[in-house]
Amino acid sequence: MKNIKSWPVIVGASQYTQPKEIQNPLDPLKLIAKVSQLAIENTEITNIKEFIDAVYLVHFASWSYEDAPAELCEMLGIKPSIKTLSSGGGNTSLRLLNEAALSITEGKSKMILLTGGETWYSTSLARKGKKVLNWPKQKVSKYPEAGKMKSLSKFELKYNLSLPSLSFALLETALRAASGRSLEDHQLSIGKLYEKFSQVGSNNPFAWLKKSRSAQEIITPTQINRNVSHPYTKYMCSNPFVDQSGAVLLTNQEFAEELNIEPSKWIYLMGGGNLQNIFSITQRPSLVNSPAVKHASRLSLAQAGLKIEDIDLFDFYSCFPSMVQLIRNALKIKEDDPRPLTLTGGMAFSGGPWNNYSLHPVITAVDLIRKNPSLKIMQVANGGYNTKLSVGIYGKAPPQKQWNNDEFLGEQKEILKEELPKPVEIANGILTIKAYTIIYKRDGTPDYGVVLGILENGSRTLGFLKEDSIIQHNLTQQELVGREFNIYHDDKTGFNYLKIKD
Repeated sequence: MKNIKSWPVIVGASQYTQPKEIQNPLDPLKLIAKVSQLAIENTEITNIKEFIDAVYLVHFASWSYEDAPAELCEMLGIKPSIKTLSSGGGNTSLRLLNEAALSITEGKSKMILLTGGETWYSTSLARKGKKVLNWPKQKVSKYPEAGKMKSLSKFELKYNLSLPSLSFALLETALRAASGRSLEDHQLSIGKLYEKFSQVGSNNPFAWLKKSRSAQEIITPTQINRNVSHPYTKYMCSNPFVDQSGAVLLTNQEFAEELNIEPSKWIYLMGGGNLQNIFSITQRPSLVNSPAVKHASRLSLAQAGLKIEDIDLFDFYSCFPSMVQLIRNALKIKEDDPRPLTLTGGMAFSGGPWNNYSLHPVITAVDLIRKNPSLKIMQVANGGYNTKLSVGIYGKAPPQKQWNNDEFLGEQKEILKEELPKPVEIANGILTIKAYTIIYKRDGTPDYGVVLGILENGSRTLGFLKEDSIIQHNLTQQELVGREFNIYHDDKTGFNYLKIKD
């Protein structure tokens, strides 16, 4: 085993939620600078700034700066040799934490500041004319690739699969069918799942929404809690309209000792890594599995020298209920397991600040473990549509295996070998539905539906359900997964449609 002094440790952490009622809200870069300064002060080492040699800034969408990393460093009075602005994805901050741990282990960096934040609440009010923002003039970024993600296929984009509320709802109906539950029973089960999240959020001082919601409140459509995409109501969807920021400071054990940082402040990154599932949703062998979670968690637990039973608390990425279930199923955690699946309250209640949500559970874990050193906490974060998965395990003991990417790279190749052929774009014949959703208008009435299914020759395809068919045949109250329908291609519109008969 390599020099144990190279173990990566978090030595400073802080998060901040800007009050909704604030008259002059901070712009995102100032919000990030504020929380970064708090994380630096959290180490209780007065001259620690001079040792920060890398800054990993998570991309934010609320405002545009010419050189955000450089401007942040100027605000903080630091001169790191490495300054980066990330790509996009909900797992970004945890992916960067894992990359930072590897960089620290390999001696490429000595002290890394990982930080990010969003002010989507304030900017949304400004767009509606409800708030005047005295912020710096927006400029074109010097980082044109920052925040970008690999696009879905043109065929998937054509059927609006880029909409998270649509794609995750597709996965939800597939999960429901696999569970064998009725529509009503499954709806109640995800309501109960999110009721627990809401309860955690109500006790989180940094949560955006602190009111606890019951399962019935969560699943019952109202004017406020409108239907979004079958079977999701608004209370089941991530809430990006928040002003939140977070930051952690990472170094190695040896340097923490040199700087006389109190060992009680050290939180070890016991294990972690990043894997991806097959990118195209239509080319995955299963819609109800997440091989990336299964194998990334297995490798991370082995690195930590732990079993899943040793973990005390979890934080599962919760953009929508289907993602929580996919992670839970991959880890083989039973529904009645008493261990909490969120540290924060989740993205519907604590808040979903775009690419930076996943940093908030890390910071919360740091605080919890400092108060209770026996705790071992596992986090799983998602980017894309059950696409890019990152795992992190935190505690007061160092890992049992050195940080290394080799096993993850080998496993990644195995996952991608299972990719199915491309879907059929012009479909005519009989379709067996594997997943579907119905998109609602803001007034609560159905707009259109999207189905993913298998043709008689075994090929995958996508198709639309028309509004009149949904209403006429009361499709919102039926289970469509497993049923067969005629599908036809309309040459005029260029789309596939399902033909629904009485």
